[in-house]
Amino acid sequence: MATLEPIKSYPNDGGQINGLAALANHIPSTEVGGSRTSSDGRTLTSMDGPPLHTMPSSRKQTVMPGVNKNSTIDLDDYFSGPVDPAKHSKFPLFMRLHGSILPKLIIPMIFVAAWSTAITYVSQKVHSLKVDSVLLTVLGFVVGLALSFRSSTAYERYGEGRRYWAQLILFSRSLAHIIWIHGKERTDTDEQAKEDLLSKLSAINLILAFAQSCKHKLRHEIEYDYTDLKPLIDHLDTFAKRASVTDRSPSTHNRSLLQASTWGEYLGIPFATANPQRAYKLAARAGRHHGNLPYELINYLGQYIHAAMDSTFDSPTMQGQVYGAFNNLLDAYGGCERVLQTPLPIAYNIAISQITWLYVLVLPFQLTANLGWIAIPGTVVAAYIILGLAAIGREIEDPFGRDVNDLDLDGYCRSLQYDLNVLTSRPAHPPPTDWMACDFNRPLWPYSVSGYQAWKGRSVKEIRVALANKVNHQAVQAEAEAEAVTSSARVEVGRKADV
Repeated sequence: MATLEPIKSYPNDGGQINGLAALANHIPSTEVGGSRTSSDGRTLTSMDGPPLHTMPSSRKQTVMPGVNKNSTIDLDDYFSGPVDPAKHSKFPLFMRLHGSILPKLIIPMIFVAAWSTAITYVSQKVHSLKVDSVLLTVLGFVVGLALSFRSSTAYERYGEGRRYWAQLILFSRSLAHIIWIHGKERTDTDEQAKEDLLSKLSAINLILAFAQSCKHKLRHEIEYDYTDLKPLIDHLDTFAKRASVTDRSPSTHNRSLLQASTWGEYLGIPFATANPQRAYKLAARAGRHHGNLPYELINYLGQYIHAAMDSTFDSPTMQGQVYGAFNNLLDAYGGCERVLQTPLPIAYNIAISQITWLYVLVLPFQLTANLGWIAIPGTVVAAYIILGLAAIGREIEDPFGRDVNDLDLDGYCRSLQYDLNVLTSRPAHPPPTDWMACDFNRPLWPYSVSGYQAWKGRSVKEIRVALANKVNHQAVQAEAEAEAVTSSARVEVGRKADV
């Protein structure tokens, strides 16, 4: 029996690549349609083949559910990203390395230390190499302007990328909410009810697939068979799916991800940095075209909306909101593409890099005459400040990548997936009396703790009088709370006075 090819995976949760084969032994599963499926809906194995798997890192100890993560040391996760913004650290900011630019400055700092040592030694032992301070004063002013420009433009792109992704997530939720809550479901027959329900779920899955495909597209990942994407769109005819027959195998792809995560790339060595657009070049040489997957998926979603306009969304107000959210999704994706494809002109990058390095290399010539051997650590400290600011600008210029300080696109997509699951977990059209007409619903709290049914037994006039009294009740309650705080303060002052 033919074995199944593993689905392409991507580093998630801070760069960790978990093997599905390993997780299969720890996640509860059920058999559905000849496949063993995990409790989170991912097909782990076929009954006719081995478990699907990915390529784990050779320096990684896989963390399984229920295992103490504190006992695991993972250097790949420590230096790769994006960093989880919700992760708490007890170290002060100046002592943190995860998220710091320091690892990428180790090699430049070693070179600067060797250079300043050589200049200082020659100046102290052989011949004075002192230069006038006016030169560095002028250069310092130029470097300050260059770094200010570099930092402001890089953070502007970072902020724009975050705003467009916030817009994408916001209108994904909005469109899914309108489809699920306001989309009509036929109830004449059970078959019609199931058809409408599954159609709405399929459309909401397309919204999630659109966000996932945007993430991969912005990271120059042009294939379609990723673990978070293929199950959502495998039934659709796309250019990426057609080209997949000549793509690299998933095993080769997963292995290349790990090979790219080398110490040379972590340390910022240009020769060891992988080309993020290599997949495009390989596809072009082979004559393959993967199309624009997010745009294709939004077209499929548009087909559903067009077909549902007359039957599912018969209200002009709802139709306008659906089209508005739909167009805003396209605008968000277009904005992300604009940020990605309009970097700072290369001439500026080259000039800023040359100016900063020229300043750092000339710095020991001025410091050695006044500081002597102290010029060596002084040059290293100054170089760390200058080169660090320049390196941060380079890292956040493309906010959609996998650097430590890039946007956590995986986290955004997981959050959207969770929100959509929460949305669809309850029936779309339950009568409000199911949760409204119960004694746990206290409509006049905090004025009254009586429930809905108790107030329903009273007259309209009594309810309106209670609503008017609710205003006075709140004012009296606020006064009482303020008086209690004042009294406590007076008692505390009295105690201190007695002491």
